Amino acid sequence: MPKPDPGSVHLSVVIPAYNEEDRIGATLNSICAYLGKQPYASEVIVVDDGSRDGTAERAAESLRGIDRHAILRLPRNRGKGAAVKEGVMKAAGEFILFSDADLSTPIEELDKFWPWLNQGFDVVIGSRALAGADIQVRQSYLRELMGKTFNVFVRRLLMKDFPDTQCGFKLFRGDAAKSIFSRVVIDGFSFDVEALYLCGRDHRIQQVPVIWRNSPKSKVRIVRSSLGMLRDLLRIRRLHHKDEKQRTNL
Repeated sequence: MPKPDPGSVHLSVVIPAYNEEDRIGATLNSICAYLGKQPYASEVIVVDDGSRDGTAERAAESLRGIDRHAILRLPRNRGKGAAVKEGVMKAAGEFILFSDADLSTPIEELDKFWPWLNQGFDVVIGSRALAGADIQVRQSYLRELMGKTFNVFVRRLLMKDFPDTQCGFKLFRGDAAKSIFSRVVIDGFSFDVEALYLCGRDHRIQQVPVIWRNSPKSKVRIVRSSLGMLRDLLRIRRLHHKDEKQRTNL
């Protein structure tokens, strides 16, 4: 693990949440229990993406007594990408982790990520597609097929190096995260792809196989979300491909 800077926030954990009243409490309890055992200062940032239930109130209950935390409330539902960006840009940590609200990847998997930062990587992402990944609860056949098809389009249209761009467990150096997310424009589920694409040649990325347990309450809708994510890939290509191509030729 990189040596913590005394007096600073070493790790910020950003959690986007939309209508997560039923499970945000358990997720925050797990994360706070883990962070409480670590030798570094941390903060937890929950971004309520315009929820229509008691997500923010339940989060506040779970974080009561935690010194460093924030609950950011977006006035309307904008999408997971917008929520993550909001949290990242407000984070104070030297390192910033974003994790899905369902904690499909257990927070303890973070222990696998620190050695790669010691080796000079700027971004470490969890992957369900690498050898060594432990898929303990699988998605339905249709959702798995959707994910694989989406990744085919990612490889054809944008980048070939990532067999799993969508695992919701990614760790960034703080300066890298703010540089990348300041340029992210996708508000929906494809923001992960845009963030990785924007890393370009400036930031080194390492992929790590992780434990993953599918949540039956996924917000992804098979047909509508698939079409929207495909449109997002084309938008990412249109917005950024020319700039990245010019940078590659420098």
